[in-house]
Amino acid sequence: MSNGDETPLSCSKCSAVWQKCGVTNCWSGDPATAPPKPGNCPSNAYGDIIASAFNEYRGESGDAKLARVAARVEGLCYQPVPGSDAVNARWTRVEDTIALAKLMGWKRIGIATCIGLLAETEQLTAILKAQGLDPQSVCCKAGSIDKRELGVGEEDKVRPGTFEPACNPIAQAEICNRIGTDMNIIVGLCVGHDMLFTKHSKAPVTTLVCKDRITGHNPAAVLYGQNFYYKRLQKLPVIKDSAE
Repeated sequence: MSNGDETPLSCSKCSAVWQKCGVTNCWSGDPATAPPKPGNCPSNAYGDIIASAFNEYRGESGDAKLARVAARVEGLCYQPVPGSDAVNARWTRVEDTIALAKLMGWKRIGIATCIGLLAETEQLTAILKAQGLDPQSVCCKAGSIDKRELGVGEEDKVRPGTFEPACNPIAQAEICNRIGTDMNIIVGLCVGHDMLFTKHSKAPVTTLVCKDRITGHNPAAVLYGQNFYYKRLQKLPVIKDSAE
């Protein structure tokens, strides 16, 4: 929890620098020609944390291996354009995820799926199997326990007056823990439920599908539509501050 004394962070402000210069201070490899750091740059106020974290990657821990493999996968995601200094992206997120699992030596892959994306999860399962992995999927509604047992009122159900099972992300995580997954993939868990799953998972977690019921699970669409379609998000509150 914030104590109110921390230096405010806003790396997003460097967006203007990037658009103007094509680099930022943290991207340029030449300190002599790099754009200046903004006053709220994390490397100014939190350089000790940055250095300490990077030292972790130089070791032989699981975190160090994951950092190195992730950096390697990032490089593999692109291919050079002959006769140019440009690069083309060549892998989808599914391919990135498979490459990471393979290079980490992980085989048993847990899939924490939303019940609304069972068809997508079945397609993912087929792909992972074809790649020599061992996918194990667990649905959010496993156990079929009514939301009323959580203390949720009928008026807060999607369809009041009907049986509506609650999501159980802690159970999803613990089941994955029990069967010994090496890595877990989130496929469309609700916001909050994804947090609980990640918190309770013993294996590393990545998100393949981020739930967005309006945009076809592409939440970034909202960020690209600020000048028109989603301008309301800067004008009107999504929910009143007094709401629980």
